[in-house]
Amino acid sequence: MRQAVREAVRAAGIATCVGCRTFRGSFAVHLLEAGHDVPSVRVLLGCSDVRTSMIYTQVLNRGGHGVRSPLDGW
Repeated sequence: MRQAVREAVRAAGIATCVGCRTFRGSFAVHLLEAGHDVPSVRVLLGCSDVRTSMIYTQVLNRGGHGVRSPLDGW
């Protein structure tokens, strides 16, 4: 898997450091952005402690814009 990711990154011309854990973090952030709760994300990632999963919430630092009204989905 690592070799395939490394080759894909090289072929895409991405200059930053990208690895398999990049996809893990991206997956976690997308789940949190979609409104899933941290304990559910913890289970999906296989983390043993919720505090480990809480790291991904730092990326969502949107202040008051992170709170959605129930009417936003209508």
